[in-house]
Amino acid sequence: MTTQSNVSSGSHPGADGTEPAPGGTLFTEPVLVVNQKAKLIELTNEYKVMDQHGRDLGAVVEVGQGVFRKILRFVSSWDQFLTHRLEIRDTQGQPQLLLTRPAKIFKSRVLVARPDGSQVGEIVQQNMIGKINFAMNVDGRQVGAIKAENWRAWNFAIVDHEGTEIARITKTWEGLAKTLFTTADNYVLQIHRPLPEPLRSLVVATALTVDTALKQDSRGLG
Repeated sequence: MTTQSNVSSGSHPGADGTEPAPGGTLFTEPVLVVNQKAKLIELTNEYKVMDQHGRDLGAVVEVGQGVFRKILRFVSSWDQFLTHRLEIRDTQGQPQLLLTRPAKIFKSRVLVARPDGSQVGEIVQQNMIGKINFAMNVDGRQVGAIKAENWRAWNFAIVDHEGTEIARITKTWEGLAKTLFTTADNYVLQIHRPLPEPLRSLVVATALTVDTALKQDSRGLG
């Protein structure tokens, strides 16, 4: 059985397909803790990403929002129907993945690309009623899915193309130090085993997109 320390210390390809330094990155850590930064008025989504020990791994930042968009977000909920663009950045602020959720009416779709613009894949909402599911697709082929077991409780299972659970998103995890993670704004991605690319990048993108681009559809659903 692969231990958690072995998973985190192994070298696995990053989003660009290269071999990153062992551990300590968004693409090698088995546990990612996502914290939505508190704002007096939340006009721009921004998330801090840490490992299970509270060390910074990077951030997710919404980009391309002009003054009009911020005003629209403040005075109405129409912003949820417009295009959203986010960057997953490392600790140096360098983009690792680019996420685009095109304008939508009902179902969400998130396009995932590398910094050079080459496509990794897409995350596509499958249904609108009940517990919402999203497919993770590469070149028109489904390689995995995220299944909302209980959206209000933040229980999501991430499975591969065979339906085997490879990761999980929860609000709480007993392995976290309570002295470090006390805010209700945290949620946790646990990756059960090393994953090949592009599946690893899609899992990371899916987990870091749940609140910004996907969970906006949680109005009374799940």
